[in-house]
Amino acid sequence: MKVLKWIGVVVLVIALVVGGFLAYVAITGVPTYDTQKIDLKVDITPERVAHGRQLAAGLCMHCHLDPETKLLTGHELIDLPPEFGRAFSRNITQHPEKGIGKWTDGDLAWLLRTGVHPHTGRYLPPWMPKFPHMADEDVASIIAWLRSDDPLLAASPVDNRESEPTFFAVFLTHIAFKPFDYPTKPIAYPDTTNTVEYGRYLATAVYDCYQCHSADFAKNDPLDPPKSEGFFGGGMAMPDASGVNVTCPNITSHPKSGVGRWTREQFIHALATGIRPDGTPMRYPMVRFNTVNDHALGSIYDYLMTVPAIDNTVAKPELPASYASKGEELFVKKGCNSCHGNNGSGIASLMLADRKYPDDSVLVDVIKEQQRYNPDSFMPHFGEILSDADLQLLAAHVRKLCNAGGSVAHN
Repeated sequence: MKVLKWIGVVVLVIALVVGGFLAYVAITGVPTYDTQKIDLKVDITPERVAHGRQLAAGLCMHCHLDPETKLLTGHELIDLPPEFGRAFSRNITQHPEKGIGKWTDGDLAWLLRTGVHPHTGRYLPPWMPKFPHMADEDVASIIAWLRSDDPLLAASPVDNRESEPTFFAVFLTHIAFKPFDYPTKPIAYPDTTNTVEYGRYLATAVYDCYQCHSADFAKNDPLDPPKSEGFFGGGMAMPDASGVNVTCPNITSHPKSGVGRWTREQFIHALATGIRPDGTPMRYPMVRFNTVNDHALGSIYDYLMTVPAIDNTVAKPELPASYASKGEELFVKKGCNSCHGNNGSGIASLMLADRKYPDDSVLVDVIKEQQRYNPDSFMPHFGEILSDADLQLLAAHVRKLCNAGGSVAHN
């Protein structure tokens, strides 16, 4: 009886401790941390601004570019898994109050490195990338670009909207996701002639490719990426704008389930255009690396070929069995809905396409060669894989979505 009594006491104590911790998490919310003033003044040069913009195109613009304002004023991240709640990216224009116009270079470096807001001490949620291993020169280039006269950064008084994380997301910030220490030593830029080392740097310290292409986001190791579970072997499911879970592919050198059968040139072409060697387009949330040069993309390939191969064939997205029209079928099967949503009002809204491009031939050309109209576009090069007839059908479906005002959705 005494043993049972003590077991009951232990269980009660554990329940009280756990319950007390959960109550603490619920009351305090996302934790805050002490901040540090960083003495940094970046020398702004044209070269740094250009390189910073190239980095920002792949790291910042996708989340912060508001399709309504056409500026980096932030918007809702509608592709966030529902388990995390609602999230809004911030206004990072040069507005002194609503944006980052009054931030110092040290403030920006502190945020990028640690993931802690330099003024409030609040930890940024896990979906905001942090760069503890990024070379000092790349950090300086991003800061130089943020100080530049890029039209996307023009001061705009758009209010920031506060995110609404779930209890689960807040809980994770207390036990799993922690801020990084600010580097105490300089981080040198890698030797770009050593393509394996340069590719490792790009894939694990800049673009963090492993974060999505490993087995489980919660089991990634940002301080030592190769220790992440299923490192580059894929398997993580991420929702697209249509609500479909897209399983991130295996990009190890495995010849069947990975990219080991791809040539270096095919890999470069796929990332630059968004079109795989088999002619299928990459689906969002993967976007093409339209601003990254061939040497950098080839270096990532060279590095991936040194990563231990993992035999993991990932499932393809489940698509509808039937469609209302051939245009809708193309819209879904070519992955347009993964970014635009089933009704055209997704991450990149199509609702103004009808007015912007009233001429059918122009709308077809926009779909075929989007980069001519918007160099920063992440759209795949559909002109490579779609016939003129298919492009006409897609354009007709886009007009149908516009006329429906975003109310058309596939059942």
